[in-house]
Amino acid sequence: MMLIPAHHFRDIERKPEYLQPEKCVPPPHPSPVGTMWFIRDGCGIACAVVTWFLVLYAEFVVLFVMLIPSRDYVYSIINGIMFNLLAFLALASHCRAMLTDPGAVPKGNATKEFIESLQLKPGQVVYKCPKCCSIKPDRAHHCSVCKRCIRKMDHHCPWVNNCVGENNQKYFVLFTMYIALISLHALIMVGFHFLHCFEEDWTKCSSFSPPTTVILLILLCFEGLLFLIFTSVMFGTQVHSICTDETGIEQLKKEERRWAKKTKWMNMKAVFGHPFSLGWASPFATPDQGKADPYQYVV
Repeated sequence: MMLIPAHHFRDIERKPEYLQPEKCVPPPHPSPVGTMWFIRDGCGIACAVVTWFLVLYAEFVVLFVMLIPSRDYVYSIINGIMFNLLAFLALASHCRAMLTDPGAVPKGNATKEFIESLQLKPGQVVYKCPKCCSIKPDRAHHCSVCKRCIRKMDHHCPWVNNCVGENNQKYFVLFTMYIALISLHALIMVGFHFLHCFEEDWTKCSSFSPPTTVILLILLCFEGLLFLIFTSVMFGTQVHSICTDETGIEQLKKEERRWAKKTKWMNMKAVFGHPFSLGWASPFATPDQGKADPYQYVV
């Protein structure tokens, strides 16, 4: 982690006694290694449930309104496999983004023992978060929903009920990409299905009544158009953020750049893994984040 110039005095305290370590007590029952990460936030859980419902609704309309009643079996099989594969990858990416620790800083580590273990020298400084009582690494920000400091926090997304940070940004990018793709695919199929129904008898182009079929298709069209625009914009902003190596919060706050500048390709590999492979598009491939820097907290 890059060092911070010593002249930045806001929220910086140099000596252990100034950090008030006696007020920072580690959690009495630290979570064991491998414990699933999950944020208990009512709004976020509701948004995650709505996300799954909307994807499953699209699955229902695509399969039971458009593909299964179709007499073109080759068209139905190809589009059915493609749509279901993309939907599966979208939901898998959503789960990984929601259930992966985004890069939480150990809570309550601003203890006397930990501060002394850093062996601070004259002129060296550390940041302390007064909310979660943690010594913050550079580029970490506190999330009021997760109630933790998150390394390279981009933003808190209620749709995945989690922060987007150092460890789960790949899964969030994949989630937005696959949702945009299934939205586009659904819109194209809705367009073809409307043309097919106009050319033939409406009673033969769906197993539902014509009014029900129209309502289901219009709702899917509205949903697909809305999420295509939303997720495409999010995907573009995330890729831009990765390439410039500047998180959404850092852009919003216009924070001074204190870290080394790397090429866009190196920044992409830092998020998606090294080297380039099909694993970049897989929510099941965990990118190598490298070993933690023991001096990331000090200057």
